[in-house]
Formats: sequence, structure tokens, C-alpha cells
Amino acid sequence: MLKTSHRTFAAALAVLATAALTSCGSDSEPAAGGTVTLTFMTGSDQSTVDTSKALANAFMKANPTIKIEMENQPGGSEGDNVVKTRLSTGEMTDVFWYNSGSLLQALNPAQTLVDLTGDPVLANVQPDYLPVVTQQNKVYGVPATTLTGGGILYNRKVYEQLKLEVPKTWAEFMANNDKIKAAGITPVIGTFKDTWTSQLFVLADFHNVQAAVPNFAQDYTAGKVKYATTPAAQGGFQHLADVHAKGYLQKGFGSATLDQGLKMLVEGKGAHYPMLSGLLPPLLATYPQTATDVGLFGVPGTDAAKNGATVWEPPAIYIARTTEKLDAAKKFLAFVASPAGTEAVTAAVQPSGPYRIKGSKLPENALQVAKDLQAYIDQGATTPALEFLSPIKGPSLEQITVAVGSGLTPAAEGAAQYDKDVEKQAKQLGLAGW
Repeated sequence: MLKTSHRTFAAALAVLATAALTSCGSDSEPAAGGTVTLTFMTGSDQSTVDTSKALANAFMKANPTIKIEMENQPGGSEGDNVVKTRLSTGEMTDVFWYNSGSLLQALNPAQTLVDLTGDPVLANVQPDYLPVVTQQNKVYGVPATTLTGGGILYNRKVYEQLKLEVPKTWAEFMANNDKIKAAGITPVIGTFKDTWTSQLFVLADFHNVQAAVPNFAQDYTAGKVKYATTPAAQGGFQHLADVHAKGYLQKGFGSATLDQGLKMLVEGKGAHYPMLSGLLPPLLATYPQTATDVGLFGVPGTDAAKNGATVWEPPAIYIARTTEKLDAAKKFLAFVASPAGTEAVTAAVQPSGPYRIKGSKLPENALQVAKDLQAYIDQGATTPALEFLSPIKGPSLEQITVAVGSGLTPAAEGAAQYDKDVEKQAKQLGLAGW
């Protein structure tokens, strides 16, 4: 995910997606008329806890013969290790919440998870989601919550005041920045004290990379293409350099924090903030105008006709292969992946993006960023972030992007540095072609 070798971006997205519950039971599937207890392990951040409880409670209400006991796992790498250890020792809960995308392969799903390929459980899952829960052509999970958009959060009041239109090309974006700067407003917010936030111009630019080089993710994983030698891929580093060179960042961007950046954006002191949509809901209590005043557009590329957005797909809920309650577990996953399941979540947690479930609709009072993301999905103009398509994420990217975004390292040099960083990790993973 964004930050250190998936982890810190994962931690940032943890605020959007991991869940909670309490301990295991191992009684077998009951006789007709009996009660079965499903165990469910998830993360521990508040949003995921609330999401998981909403799903479990609504499911139990609709299925009174099935009880769900929930268990919290720790956050970050510690929680990751708990999942892997319990799967490998056969002690996993019946169902559990975990990342989708390339991190799934680390669970050895063919040996540890129930294969759902072709199962009615998946009937309501949007086809665009299935690749991120698929390994070796087998599907293993259902989306646990909404997707998150990565791109440019922008203050709609500033746009209205200056009569600006949402840009579809990088040239249009830079022209907007000129007008914003002339009006005495910070065009682009930088928060490099929280170093992971410096990566968005690179990571959220992947929709444009794939539009220009459709096989980039596959060839990148195989060591056949590099950032420094692929102009479209180097574009994200160039964006960082361009914004700094034009003086669009606020004074003190190097010591500014994520919280300060979000506050600047909501208050209209800054117009644009390269960031994730899922970080907005916690602001609603203090800044209710966040719901309407902040929008999102994808990082603009060179071709307006291919304009779109990079998205971070929802984490998934999986069934452990060791479960003795497969029928009940499948019933639960089918509920999670249904409009009834998403309605239960919406009642508990304000959605910051669309669901990946057919028939699910955003509420009228959904955040504007969620509506903006829905528009991209309706147009078929989204691409999963590279981390969902490739296991390679160099651990030093955030330090490199801080240097490029601060004018200390040229864009081409930053891209070359990242290629070296990635090479080390690919060799550690034992990937072919490196």
C-alpha cells in the first residue's frame, strides 16, 4: 500500500479497512434446527470494527440460527503475522478479514483458503473486483467494504470562487494552479513530515501508466520494464518535480503533517491535496462541510480521452480451509456481498467510496468524494493501484518522493533510485527475471 513496503500505506488504509471480533469455536456444522457458531477475525481500527459489527449483527438478525463470535487481531505487520501463522497451523477462525491484491499470495491461498470460483457467493460481486481476490485463476474472497480513491482531493468552494473546471490533463491542472496561486491560495498542499503522503503523485498516477502501457504491471513484476526507462511511469516523479519547481506548495511543506494538510484543504487555505479519499470520514465530526466541500479527481495525465482514477480496492473476507462450518460461512460471505450487507454497513459507517457490489447504491448524503468515485466507476475509468497487481513495492519510495518533491533530486534520478530499491526487494522475494 502506500508506505513502507506496503506497510505504512497499509497503515493509512488501515484507518479505512481492518476489523474486530472475539474468539474461536470449533463445533461442527449442527444438525437441522441447531445453532452454529462462526468465528470471525478482523483488524482493530475503529472503522473496521464498526463495519464488521454492522455486518455480523445484521447477518445474525437475518439468520437467527447462526451466531458470529468476533476476534480482534493487532494492526500492521504483527496482525499480518498472526493471520499467516494461524493459517499455517490450522488454527484460523472460520472467516477472516485480510488484504486483497498482491499481498494475498503470501497466504498460499490454494492450500489455506476455500476456493469460491463459480460459487453463488460471488453472484453480486462486480467483475472488476474479482482480479484482486484471485490467485492462479481461483477466486477466494468478497469485498468487505468500499473502495478508496487515490488522486487529488480539491476544495470545491475554491473552484467555484475562481470559476475553475476539474482538469482532465496535467496541463489543465497546472493552469488551474496558476490561477489559484494568483488568488493568494496555496495551489498544492504538501505534508512531507508524514513522509508516506509524498507518494501519492506517483502511486495514484498508475491509471495513466496502465493506459499508456497496458502490460506494465506484468512486465514490471517480471523485471522487463523500469520506471526510469518508461516515460509514462516516470510521469509521477515528474509531477512532484513540476509542482515544486512552480512554487505551488505552501511554506513549511517539509514539516507539515497529514492532519494539518487535511485541515488546510477543508478550510480552503489550500486547493489541492494529493491524497486518499478514505481519510476524510473522521473529519466530519469537526468539519461537517467535508461532506460537500471536498471532491476528488484522478491525477490528470496527457490524454483527456483516457482520463480516469487509480483506486485502492476493498480488503476482503475469506473462508479458512480448515472451517467445519462451510455452509454457514458461505451464507455469511453471500450476505457481506449483497445489497443488504452494504446497507447495514452504510447505516453504521459513512461510505467514503462506492461498494463493489451489484445493486448497492450510495446514500443521498454520501460524501462528495464517494460520488466522484462512483462517476469514474460508471464510466469504466478506474485502475487498481499497482500494489494490487504486483507484489513489488520498494521500501524507500517515500524517502525518494520527499527528495524529488522538495527539489533535491531530479525526477529522472528519483525514478532510477526507485528502480534500484525495487530490484533489491524483487530479489528478496525470489521473483523470476531479476
